[in-house]
Amino acid sequence: MTRKFTKIVATVGPASSPSEVLEAMIREGVNVIRLNFSHGDHATHATTVDRVREIDARLGTHTALLADMQGPKLRVGAMAEGSELKEGTRFTLRVGKGEGDGTQAWTNYPHFASDVKAGEPVLLDDGKLRLTVEETDGKDTVHCKVVHGGILSSRKGLNLPTTDISLPSLTEKDREDLDFALTLGVDWIGLSFVRSFRDVEDLKHRIEAAGSHARVVAKIEKPEAVDDLDAIIESTDAIMIARGDLGVEVPMQQVPMIQKRIIEHCQSCGKPVIVATQMMESMIDNIAPTRAEVTDVANAVLDGADAVMLSGETSVGVHPVEVIKAMRAIVMEIEKEGRIYHRTSCVDSENPERFVTDAICANACDLAERVSATAIVTMTFSGYTAYKVASQRPKAFIHVFTGNRQILGQLALCWGVEAYLYDKMISTDHTISDVKSLLQRKGKVDDGDYIIHVASMPIAEAGMSNMLKISRV
Repeated sequence: MTRKFTKIVATVGPASSPSEVLEAMIREGVNVIRLNFSHGDHATHATTVDRVREIDARLGTHTALLADMQGPKLRVGAMAEGSELKEGTRFTLRVGKGEGDGTQAWTNYPHFASDVKAGEPVLLDDGKLRLTVEETDGKDTVHCKVVHGGILSSRKGLNLPTTDISLPSLTEKDREDLDFALTLGVDWIGLSFVRSFRDVEDLKHRIEAAGSHARVVAKIEKPEAVDDLDAIIESTDAIMIARGDLGVEVPMQQVPMIQKRIIEHCQSCGKPVIVATQMMESMIDNIAPTRAEVTDVANAVLDGADAVMLSGETSVGVHPVEVIKAMRAIVMEIEKEGRIYHRTSCVDSENPERFVTDAICANACDLAERVSATAIVTMTFSGYTAYKVASQRPKAFIHVFTGNRQILGQLALCWGVEAYLYDKMISTDHTISDVKSLLQRKGKVDDGDYIIHVASMPIAEAGMSNMLKISRV
């Protein structure tokens, strides 16, 4: 199969959990498996992890595992069948449990009545139904006016775009899920409804305390996160543009430019970025995507996303493998466009610890462009050089050799990167010759191809990258 640069994230659910379906999806181009902790129990997620690892061992692949926390997702409780909210009527939201109807509903959010204020909007079912708060008793009852009505079903989402929510970014459920996910050895933790960089730092402290290697994907889906974007990108390891809730929490017309700005910023910082939600949603039921969905995926690739993500399309859709084939076809067609490659980035001269490595990575990409190199090879322990080289989008594939098993899956999220376990760091010349032969045996390079090598000297010390070499197969 022809290789692609842009990675594909697929959410696992009932439609895709069987081993044969997972293997077919990975063969067709899935690089990251998303475990959605909003659904499914711990035993189900553990089984998925075991199956993915069995498939990787069989295929020789390194599929990343992303455990996505539910976060403080607000919902209404049970609703009677056919409950209709009519425009202009009063609708009451109560804290607690009970079955709702056309006049009232219950919510699982204990601080709802104390957080909201008169005049604030309340959105239900991804914004399809809109209410305005008229009064609250500050304890457990909020009276609203229905601005735009409709049928409200059980367990639909509740969004408060202008309310300062007092819930922490990690709920009690999330902390339990996090502890379990870390025991599974996942590569990435998705942090939902991030509001500030402090949410990311809190999660990182928890991961470190657990002795885990997992890295953090901060999900941008709140207006507060958009306001604190610079600090969040600096503190996190990767970003997910979660356009579903984001498009409800901020005016929908702002989402496209927010997406483009985030991708541009992440590239300049060398942080992977995922574009998610509703990318090919019609394929939950249909065998082919709409033309608008094709264009949406194409634009994410043109913008420079590291990865594009599928949710319901693969978790509950009827064609989980076909949707991967369709997405891969779109990605690879757009990757024929020269404009997506060779995006230069600035070297941060104010960071002496990274200055030399950054300069080496930048020049590796420039040199690869000048000689039309087929491959850029980096030797790394932390993965830093891989992220830095990838952020500049070279036309050459990036082959990462590392003795650190823990980063093999993590790098599966990074644009254009293929990672290999390699720990024979005898000498710089020997290692360069050895990895070149290895790539040729694997069919990654051919006779006459140029390869750009990034490494450290002396190589056995695994220090910062300070050497750049060009060789020919």
